[in-house]
Amino acid sequence: MRVLLVAAGLAVLVVLAACAGCTSSATPSYTVDSNGVLSVTCAPVTTNETVIFANATYTESKIILHTQTGDVVTYLSYPKDPKAVLLYLPGAGEKISGHAGRMVQYAADGYAFMFLDYRGRGGETAGYPLNPNTDYALFENREWPEYYLTICDISSAQAMLSSRFNVPVYAIGGSNGGRYAAVAAGVDKNFTGYIGISTADWGIKNVVLEQGGSGDILRFAESLEPSTYLPTISPRPVWMFHNATDPIIPFADGQALFATANPPKTFIEFNGDHGINPDVDARLIALWAQIYGTQT
Repeated sequence: MRVLLVAAGLAVLVVLAACAGCTSSATPSYTVDSNGVLSVTCAPVTTNETVIFANATYTESKIILHTQTGDVVTYLSYPKDPKAVLLYLPGAGEKISGHAGRMVQYAADGYAFMFLDYRGRGGETAGYPLNPNTDYALFENREWPEYYLTICDISSAQAMLSSRFNVPVYAIGGSNGGRYAAVAAGVDKNFTGYIGISTADWGIKNVVLEQGGSGDILRFAESLEPSTYLPTISPRPVWMFHNATDPIIPFADGQALFATANPPKTFIEFNGDHGINPDVDARLIALWAQIYGTQT
């Protein structure tokens, strides 16, 4: 995916107190440092949960995150005592219905799975599709870009899941969702690790450089790229999955992003074409069986 950003004018960085992750008391704020690394202090959220289905194996519910800037829709499936949680950021066009079997499978193997319908994805959560120009204008005006709000949404979901289950929470995403998940895992050190599937950098930073952009506009572009954050995830683990003939995000682009991560990291070529599929599920569950000792 190639996203254009017009390199015009310089932004004044937001200079406010910030920290990684989300807090419930501090004034909401963000900063971007000289290397383009985003830090956020997120506004508190409330939640509303509706149980959709429950049996002896798992419970599935719809949870609405009520943020100060709009509601964010999520779906959660979980066994009675999960060993870990996958906080999943879907790619464009993915429907919760397409993950029904997956949610049962992970629950049967002892894991909770949350599908987070992030802003602008075209699902149930309101917002506009990623637009660097619009977000940069907000950044210049010392307002919150939607991209940064999304990172707070992910961090808020992590905090809720960690408090609820008191187990490790991993940021996982496919395609575009893998990009958001990588940034969130870098910004919020409370994530246990990162799993990216069929994903790579946006390419926004390269566009800005090609246009001769520098200073704050370059710093803003860097703040959007997964490669800015992947090195900071260590010593937490990074797993990346990609297919050699991916028709949407080239295999080489996925390898280039993976190269920016520090150990421990693992790159796995899977069978399929693009995005999460049963082969990825099987490989991931097998890997986690070695860590958590659970596999049906």
